[in-house]
Amino acid sequence: MNFFNKLLTAIEQQNSLLYVALEPDPDSHIFATDNCGGIDGDRTDITEQWQEWLGYIIRETSEFVCAYKLSLGFYLGLGIPGLKLLEKTIKLIPPNIPIILDAKYSDLNSSTVLARFVFEELKFDACTLTPYAGLDQVAPFLVYPDQAVFISCATANPSASIIQEYPQPQQPLYLELVKVSQTWGTPEQLGLLVGMIPDMLAKIRQAAPEQFILLEGDVAEENDLMDVDDLTPILSAGLSLNGDRLLLPIPPHLLEKQTIRTEIQQLRDQINKERQQFITGNPTCDLWLPDVCFLRHQPHRDLILQLYDIGCIVFGDHVQASGETFPYYIDLRRIISTPQIFHQIVGAYGDILETLSFDRIAGIPYGSLPTATGLSLRLQRPMIFPRKEVKAYGAGRLIEGHFQPGETIVVVDDILITGNSVIKGAEKLKSAGLKVNDIVVLIDHEGGVKERLKDNNYQAHAVLTLSEIAETLYEANRITEEQFNFF
Repeated sequence: MNFFNKLLTAIEQQNSLLYVALEPDPDSHIFATDNCGGIDGDRTDITEQWQEWLGYIIRETSEFVCAYKLSLGFYLGLGIPGLKLLEKTIKLIPPNIPIILDAKYSDLNSSTVLARFVFEELKFDACTLTPYAGLDQVAPFLVYPDQAVFISCATANPSASIIQEYPQPQQPLYLELVKVSQTWGTPEQLGLLVGMIPDMLAKIRQAAPEQFILLEGDVAEENDLMDVDDLTPILSAGLSLNGDRLLLPIPPHLLEKQTIRTEIQQLRDQINKERQQFITGNPTCDLWLPDVCFLRHQPHRDLILQLYDIGCIVFGDHVQASGETFPYYIDLRRIISTPQIFHQIVGAYGDILETLSFDRIAGIPYGSLPTATGLSLRLQRPMIFPRKEVKAYGAGRLIEGHFQPGETIVVVDDILITGNSVIKGAEKLKSAGLKVNDIVVLIDHEGGVKERLKDNNYQAHAVLTLSEIAETLYEANRITEEQFNFF
């Protein structure tokens, strides 16, 4: 999974845009508290105390953040014990949460070896760079497809304005840097590092609507994320149209409080409330946030609730494609209009596909074509699809897209009810000399369809089952007992 997919997944799972800066800053007041004692002694003793403290911070925050940022300079300042502390700190962070090395690296000659060290040896997910040496300096970091870079384009440091706003505030240098850097890599490879000044942030967001923005928050003391008056303009300036693509720092003073978990949870909830108001005023799409607490873990709980809440599951007698009449209807075509949910669905399919062996992805027209396209982009695998009907004009192809006979195809569809449509599609692919072993769907209607596919030499895989959907909706009080019995 590449960095930005890992980050989006963490944002959705943690329901948070917050990140923690893990900085062993010797000038901080952390060890003046009773948490770890004093910092007298040699560097080894100091790093041991920092390891204890950083481990405590990670344990207290890992449920409420979507990323961790480690500032390289603070670790280098502790010498060789500091580098060992850096490696130990990385291992303490849960594997599902992305880790960003804040290096602000700028040396052209050694960029290749540093990129190798950061991404191959230390296994960071992303790295910050100062890009004034141009693309030549950034390129060695971009050759790693699963990692990413954040370009430092603007800072809130007051003395920097004479440089970054040159030659004039209306056409500042930092906006030119934003514009040029977008030609270096895709939004999945390259984000922006920005200081916490709302006016500047708004201009950068307008110039880069799709880029992730990593906001630095300890340099502008006048902006306090705990203050709604400061939080609202920052979110309005920095959020994308989908209500995300902005990483917000946890204020350092919160990490020194005894009630870290409570404080950070309140901050996260406050940010989500502001995000919801922002999205409400934006007609392009909706932001879904959970409103129910479950006592047991369900991996796809939020996805099921979202499908129901956006109208993918409706009640009333509906005739299915098979001719049967059900007292409910599942309409998955709505998901393409809600990017937040569509991303989750593509990710859930992708988790299954990554365990399979295949050469190309085939979507069954028409409902699963957007999903197959998303999977092709996410997994960087080529896509084809069998036509529903062969046109009498044009090329008259049965299979659209490039392929070679003998290749193995994984078939993607939306829902299994009878299995007729997916079997027909798979047979068309096989008639062109292709091999089909696996069929992956979002919802298995159950009722023995998987067994029928197995009898036809296909292995079926499903993200969700109908019974799982029904149980989750009933437990969340989305449906009545009568409706539950319909399933």
